[in-house]
Amino acid sequence: MSTASFSSPPTSHSPLHPKLLFKLPCSSIISSIPSSFNYLPATPVLSSTNFRGRLHVNVDNSGRSHIGIAESANMFKEEAHCSTRDDDPIRERLVPQPCRPVPLVSALRSSARQDAASFHFPGHNRGRAAPSSLTDLIGIGPFLHDLPELPELDNLFSPSGPILEAQREASELFGSSETWFLVGGTTCGVQAAVMSTCSPGDVIVLPRNSHISAISAMVLSGAIPKYIIPEYSSQWDITGGISVQQVKKALDELAWEGRKASAVFLTSPTYHGLCSNIDQISKLCHSVGVPLIVDEAHGAHLGLHHELPPSALNQGADVSIQSTHKVLCSLTQSSMLHMSGNIVDRDRISRSLQILQSTSPSYLLLASLDAARAQLSENRESLFNKAIDLSLNTRMQIEEIHSITVLCPSNFCSCCSIDPLRLTVGFWQLGLSGYEADDVLYEDHEIVCELVENQSITFAMNLGTCEEHVRRLISAIKQLSLRSSTGKIKGKLRNGCHQLKPFVEINRRMSPREAFFARKKRVNIEECIGRISGELICPYPPGIPVVIPGEVITNSGLEYLLEAKRNGAAISGASDSGLSSIVVCCE
Repeated sequence: MSTASFSSPPTSHSPLHPKLLFKLPCSSIISSIPSSFNYLPATPVLSSTNFRGRLHVNVDNSGRSHIGIAESANMFKEEAHCSTRDDDPIRERLVPQPCRPVPLVSALRSSARQDAASFHFPGHNRGRAAPSSLTDLIGIGPFLHDLPELPELDNLFSPSGPILEAQREASELFGSSETWFLVGGTTCGVQAAVMSTCSPGDVIVLPRNSHISAISAMVLSGAIPKYIIPEYSSQWDITGGISVQQVKKALDELAWEGRKASAVFLTSPTYHGLCSNIDQISKLCHSVGVPLIVDEAHGAHLGLHHELPPSALNQGADVSIQSTHKVLCSLTQSSMLHMSGNIVDRDRISRSLQILQSTSPSYLLLASLDAARAQLSENRESLFNKAIDLSLNTRMQIEEIHSITVLCPSNFCSCCSIDPLRLTVGFWQLGLSGYEADDVLYEDHEIVCELVENQSITFAMNLGTCEEHVRRLISAIKQLSLRSSTGKIKGKLRNGCHQLKPFVEINRRMSPREAFFARKKRVNIEECIGRISGELICPYPPGIPVVIPGEVITNSGLEYLLEAKRNGAAISGASDSGLSSIVVCCE
């Protein structure tokens, strides 16, 4: 395996990086699922091989069995330094010694330990009937703890026990007045936030590049969008943040029309880690009595370290929704909704979440949120030190590679900072699209990135990122640059700038809700220009809609979608994935 030169960890922090205003150097960090969630002993009912090792059953004098997970099998070559073994010395240094309670994890552990005669759901009955194909993959542990709303485990929609206590612990950590655990991802949190602030016919100000969840929220709430066109870079073919001037212009335009926004909705940070100035925007919103909602899906870690940008709550947002599973360490699909102050009706948030979330929430997801919070509570600053140093050092080394460009805040006037754990790398100077570069990195070096786009690739650094993987990434990009410059790799990208813009023309004829319930028909792609779209279509990821129900389909928007498809993007939302036809509203 090829490796790139990599500086050894220094004893003190380096000077600030001139572009990022963040400190440098590097080291590795290993962190898997939080330690408080790793071992939840319980009565065994099946014997199985676990992904992390073989389950060992010990029987004590009482005759009750307790199950534990053996030391992890060494699943990596000896030279790799990214072990996820539980006895890994790096991991041991990160294990928090919880002084604060982990209420939901503790309750789940106690409930699973019961030697109960179970006559309740789910059907696998604490693992007794678990499918062997899955237990062979992940072991019996998840099934032992996949329990329903037993009395001792509390009720997500009317919490009074461990869920309530866990949410209060999270509220204290993240600085909210109240926090709700979400098992429907940030999507259901965004929907609940909009539904709690907007009634049918109310206006919501939001960027046109908002996530698909914001569009579905308008369908559910009946809110009318007042779009802000985000700053766009043709060089990168990505959108940036929103400025306070843009928000003021939108609010002023509504005032001239005799209307007032019921909420302002922003996304910060973006998928690429670009942060808007939430502090200025929140002060503007509050000066006119408008609540500010921030989709902070990619920023659950913000504000937890002095070198990370401040969180939305720290900057005055009234509601923020965070994907705890993205950069932090809860299980996928688990998120949190935070509220601050009293501008937003907390009871309406609760009622909205009760409508949107499952009545059979996964306690594995809920407990993982509690565990992720506990992991942070005892480490706060130190937990992120090595991850940030490693990321900034990686950025510095990639910037030095010939014909490689790295995204920084100066590329966008509307952005005041960037998440140092998000690296977006451009390959256009090599004549390569992001899709072409990704093919090489994956097929030749087994590097799996977070996001591939026309002009760039985005790599997500996190608490589990390790030096060996970073060395592989830097080495791979160096080889890609060398092979391209010597003609061994030839891309199809002919121009450094992307010629098509996704949001040039926006003409809304119906609200998203009206379009959703309107009569529709399918037309050939050649006939759809000028018609009202009846479906939401977007390249995914990142999940930013190019065509929204209720908007007139434009030639530029359609060409953007077709080019994205030709370049390898997956097109989400279209009933015809081949884009040979589109569903339109009957007028």
